[in-house]
Amino acid sequence: MSRLRRNFDREFGDGAVWIVNETGRPVAHVARELGVNEGTLGNWVRRDRVERAGGLSTDERAELARLRKRVAELEMERDVLKRSVVLWVNEPTR
Repeated sequence: MSRLRRNFDREFGDGAVWIVNETGRPVAHVARELGVNEGTLGNWVRRDRVERAGGLSTDERAELARLRKRVAELEMERDVLKRSVVLWVNEPTR
């Protein structure tokens, strides 16, 4: 028998993490009271600790990857333009 996968909004997750952090109660107890899987709440708490510790959030990592890709494209375009200018300058004038 398959179980229905439940989706929780970000606000609910943040509230659950707040309860764990502020009360100091174990993740397992809070998860049981809220009807959330212990592993799910543990993941939320871990993500929150990483974000608070100055690590990059998921959104920031995605933006960083996008920006690095864009920089590589721009550097490639710059190199092509440099080569074309060199060829144009070295071309004998008639």
